[in-house]
Amino acid sequence: MANPDQADLPPLLGESPAFLELLDQVSRLAAVDRPVLVIGERGTGKELIAARLHFLSQRWEQDFIKLNCATLAENLLESELFGHEAGAFTGAVRRRIGRFELADRGTLFLDEIANASLAVQEKTLRAVEYGEFERVGGTETVRVDVRLIGATNADLPALAAAGKFRDDLLDRLSFDVITIPPLRARREDIPLLAQHYGHAMAVELGWDAFPGFSPGALKQLRAYEWPGNVRELRNVVERAVSRAEDHDNPIDRIVFDPFRSAFRLGGKKAADRPTSDKPVEPNAAVPDINAHAPLDYRATVAAFERRLLEEAMEAQRYNQRAAAAHLGLSYHQLRNALSKHGIIGKGNN
Repeated sequence: MANPDQADLPPLLGESPAFLELLDQVSRLAAVDRPVLVIGERGTGKELIAARLHFLSQRWEQDFIKLNCATLAENLLESELFGHEAGAFTGAVRRRIGRFELADRGTLFLDEIANASLAVQEKTLRAVEYGEFERVGGTETVRVDVRLIGATNADLPALAAAGKFRDDLLDRLSFDVITIPPLRARREDIPLLAQHYGHAMAVELGWDAFPGFSPGALKQLRAYEWPGNVRELRNVVERAVSRAEDHDNPIDRIVFDPFRSAFRLGGKKAADRPTSDKPVEPNAAVPDINAHAPLDYRATVAAFERRLLEEAMEAQRYNQRAAAAHLGLSYHQLRNALSKHGIIGKGNN
């Protein structure tokens, strides 16, 4: 089997065991000319995996056609996939070739396939199973040879059990299933990815060199849960580089939530998403020592420490390891402090 040059393959970066196991599975399945399902959370790179399956397969010299099923209404999705004849509906002034025909002898990648209607699913099954279909408004049978790769972040077996996804299509598509690990399951790859995206952003901005990230910044990046996975990491890293004023020293400030603001809209915070942009500013909460009333030093320090802990835990969604990194403490130091202030019961590891 001929293979494209490695430089032509979609970029996938990582060295963690979970990531290397994923690449091994992709390489094995690429050589098997059968449908594949790619499952993963948002931002994990499902399209990159599908592209790699295509370019490592025997079909690599043919077209890799892709379509997001969530972007079109049912009638438009059917026309986009299977084409239509002139006069099939209002506005159809000429024949249109659909994605299945465009992908003939190549690969068709359908992202968010769970969003396709049952009628479109039925027609898709026939195209995959028998290699034939009719265009919308037509009677001529069109024959194609297409490898289908579907992707979703939905639970397809659960949808099938609820009657919202065709069992027979699920059976056909799940010849094998590739589940992409979320970024939190491959934290060893975070510094490598951060360096890659940071360097690319520095080049784009015309920097002479990229100084990298400080140990503290890398600690924050590794501790964060990354609900948006690699896509979110890229945004966070590029934002940090673009906001950096010092191009010579490692970047130290990480802004996880760009909506966070000191200003309020409608009496509420502009955004209430948790973040660990930077350490809490202690001076903001220190009482005025020049006030006339005497201070209870121990009580004031204890109250301030408790407030720091509570704010850090809330900002990190009560993830104790993330809160510890946010405060510059070890995990055990944080646990001791939480226990001291009677808030040890909240959170997780």
